[in-house]
Amino acid sequence: MRAPVEPWGRAPDGTQVDAVTLASPSGVSAVLLSWGATLARLLVPGRRGAAADVVLGFDELAGYLGPHPHLGGTIGRYANRIAGARFSLGGRVHHLSANEPPNHLHGGAIGFDRRPWRSQTFQAPGEAGVVFMLESPDGDQGYPGALQAEARYALSEAGELRVELSARADAPTVVSLTQHAYWNLADGGAGDVLDHELEIFADAYLPVDGARIPTGEIAPVTGTALDFRRPRTLRAALRDAPEGLDHNLVLHGGGAFAARLRDPRSGRTLELSTSAPGLQLYTGNGLDGSCRGRGGVAYHRHTGLCLEPQRFPDAPNRPGFGNVVLEPGDRYVERSVYRCFVDPGGPKN
Repeated sequence: MRAPVEPWGRAPDGTQVDAVTLASPSGVSAVLLSWGATLARLLVPGRRGAAADVVLGFDELAGYLGPHPHLGGTIGRYANRIAGARFSLGGRVHHLSANEPPNHLHGGAIGFDRRPWRSQTFQAPGEAGVVFMLESPDGDQGYPGALQAEARYALSEAGELRVELSARADAPTVVSLTQHAYWNLADGGAGDVLDHELEIFADAYLPVDGARIPTGEIAPVTGTALDFRRPRTLRAALRDAPEGLDHNLVLHGGGAFAARLRDPRSGRTLELSTSAPGLQLYTGNGLDGSCRGRGGVAYHRHTGLCLEPQRFPDAPNRPGFGNVVLEPGDRYVERSVYRCFVDPGGPKN
């Protein structure tokens, strides 16, 4: 397996942006960009063998440089929301970029998915991939300490996309990195995902207030729209939550199965396992057609969904959500595996 690199344009600062293509004998292939360490394409065969994109994205770099809802990017320094765009660490209050006023979202106005990373491809037995590297200076978006982040993407011969997100810091800081792909296993965003079947291996979730900030409670999923312990369609779940879902579910962690997503018509199936303690489920509620993606297709409400492995949102302000402080000399690391395959049953497509 190889990882060919092609120039894909230039960032606003003149840095060349590379596109790295990974292809496996299974028919699964991926395109990754050094802008935002972004998963731009993931092609997976259907029952008839024809491959289709299963993630939302753009045809050209210009789409990623403009405003968009974090399509496919690597999110940091802290994924999800931090209340009041502030937290205390070491007796000092740190004020962050309030890019979702009054709160902080996905690393701020210029998060990790909004800047160029350095890249280095690699080959190993049974896989090929790329490592993206980013240096985040002390004070970046308000965070303390200089941080060195890496996003390692590898595609195996069997079609597994393995993602390792890691970081080291020179001073105490908070870190939670995630991959922010929008999934549509049927047609890459031309239609909606309401008939996709979703299963999530979580017994509890984090209730939120009107600003999507966790209340601090950890509640059972029983009887809620977030009960995906048995497969159910998004259409069925959203009958109980017509406003859409944007919640963190509490996983077992330790590299365990987190979720399974299936498109019954094409048979394309995604299985996700992760070491992260939480999984943010976002059903594309904010997609309003203003974002035009691949082929000029307008991305409307529920044309994709996100499954974001991460530490708990607002954990820097809530000690009960676990320690998210990265100390000098320690290494932050979370690993996730996205396994794509075709279920042979059901109607042909």
